Amino acid sequence: MDMTIIGRQIALLRREKGSRQEDLANYVGVSAQAVSKWENGGVPDTELLPGIADYFGVSVDTLFGRCITDYSDLQAAIVKKINEVPEEERFAQVMERCWDMERALFGVSSDDLETEKTLENKKKELGEQLRYSSIITDYGFSRMGLSARMQYFLVVPQIPDTQAALFEGIDYPAFFKDFAERDVFDACVMLHRREEGKAFTAGLLMKKLGLEPERAQQVLDILAKYRLIRETAIELDDSTQIVYHFNPTPSFAALLIFAREMIAPPKTFDYFQINKDKAYL
Repeated sequence: MDMTIIGRQIALLRREKGSRQEDLANYVGVSAQAVSKWENGGVPDTELLPGIADYFGVSVDTLFGRCITDYSDLQAAIVKKINEVPEEERFAQVMERCWDMERALFGVSSDDLETEKTLENKKKELGEQLRYSSIITDYGFSRMGLSARMQYFLVVPQIPDTQAALFEGIDYPAFFKDFAERDVFDACVMLHRREEGKAFTAGLLMKKLGLEPERAQQVLDILAKYRLIRETAIELDDSTQIVYHFNPTPSFAALLIFAREMIAPPKTFDYFQINKDKAYL
């Protein structure tokens, strides 16, 4: 067995994790010089291998470059890798794994990963510059935002019956007509920006958006139609007053992301592949 592969694997895993040699060294209790020596052809002591594997959330077999054939082990490694970081860092870790899947869809081999940039490094390189990746085939499509300004990952396997899945019982023109009204759109954005759980009255729309009472009520009725708000009657000063509670949804943020793509179509892709003969819908 070529023992130098351990050093190459450590270097690859460390770059994927975005950590320094010092970080790994501190975790396993050696010097940074020792880690550097491993990565340049040296071999760690046998008793250090489990700790090194734990640091990267992989099996010891992975350090030897052995392929994982038991996908339950792979799933466990992914879950462990995500769970081992603080909660505030988990979405970043998930995005890294999404980046791995995007490259796999494009056909990047495991041997190429050593020269590939991690998503975190790519974000630093791109900054606010909008960059994308997309793989489109008859089996499905993916879409990924790569820059620090906006990141997301969407993967959609080919839908067997788009009529049933997307169109039956849904009136898209009515929906787009409602949200094409500026007051409705502005109200939805404003409410999504408010602190969650705060009740409000129609007076909030009158004050923040400058709406007349009748128009404010019309906007509230439209938001209620899509279950974005719910109303409660309360007794106040011997009279009944209607207050509203807003139900924020990430679907609205997703709608803005992909509407933006249609208004200003992506121009620059790190990966782009289209091999599709079947119709989208």
